[in-house]
Amino acid sequence: MGPIAGFLSDKYGPRVFASLGLAILGIGFLALSTLPYDFSLWEFVVITFIMGMGMGMFIAPSTSAIMSGVPGKDRGAASGMRNTLWSSAQTASFAIFFTIVIDALALTLPNALYNAFVRAGATQLAPIASKIPVTVALFSAFLGYNPVKTLLHTLPPQVVSTLSGTTVATITSRQWFPEAIAPAFMYALRLAFYVSATLAFIGAIVSAFLRTEVKMRENV
Repeated sequence: MGPIAGFLSDKYGPRVFASLGLAILGIGFLALSTLPYDFSLWEFVVITFIMGMGMGMFIAPSTSAIMSGVPGKDRGAASGMRNTLWSSAQTASFAIFFTIVIDALALTLPNALYNAFVRAGATQLAPIASKIPVTVALFSAFLGYNPVKTLLHTLPPQVVSTLSGTTVATITSRQWFPEAIAPAFMYALRLAFYVSATLAFIGAIVSAFLRTEVKMRENV
């Protein structure tokens, strides 16, 4: 999509294509927010493919507008500054994204874990399990690790002995913990997607109304 958008922006101007690319990206974030935690792979592939097209549609025209508006002798420095800002913003976006997810999880995860342990028949563990740190729960789910096994090893044997074998097998299985935190995690993830979509739409509006004057300057 990058070469196509670059060609069209050279012919018709970068504003429309840069704005449309950001709008497509925002729509993609909203589409991601509708997926359940056990989504179909093809749904995810289609959405991210369309988002990639939107990003490609945005990058080429915006880069062209930046470089075309800089005198020829300064284009090397302009390209370096653009790449520096792009890399810095990309790194900062991960920090902001996970900050939103972790802060939202901190509000909903304790109650989700408490209810999950009660439903599994481990009511006596529910108050303790609800205090599992958010970062531990989040990255355990990402890595396929169940922290409940470690939790059981830290408890007095007389407490663990009150649990039935079926209950222990359930709460220590690989898929139980991710499913237990799924409602809280999806809430946090959707909130991050909504923020991302809002920023993309704001960028699209600014791009659409910003008057872009592209002037080709040659070194004398």
